[in-house]
Amino acid sequence: MLRRSTRTKLHGRLTEGMGEALDEVTYPVLSALARTGPCSAAELAPDVGLDRSGVTRRASRLEAAGLIRREPDPVDRRASLLVLTEQGERVVGELRERLAGHIVRSVASWTPEEVEAFARQLRRFTVEGPFA
Repeated sequence: MLRRSTRTKLHGRLTEGMGEALDEVTYPVLSALARTGPCSAAELAPDVGLDRSGVTRRASRLEAAGLIRREPDPVDRRASLLVLTEQGERVVGELRERLAGHIVRSVASWTPEEVEAFARQLRRFTVEGPFA
């Protein structure tokens, strides 16, 4: 729903000042991993619009920063799962707070009724709309 340039700009704002490894490029991988739970780079790739090697490169940066770790896949010992660390979970919590604050500021001039109607219709759109 958002243009790539809009998402990149938003991710840059959300990650500002959070360390060298976390930026508009690595944010989608960290965020998607928080939504999906442990998974392989290949499984995560479609969620972030990258191929497996793109996810792997970004995951390496996040791993070096202590935000994720790799664990052997219990189903396929040849594969690795990407897993959030405790520090990664804390960072995701902070990112979610930043995003919520950004949204609240964006609709601050709206009436409560407008906010409620927007939220209701957006929920309906995501459940019933073209991307469902």
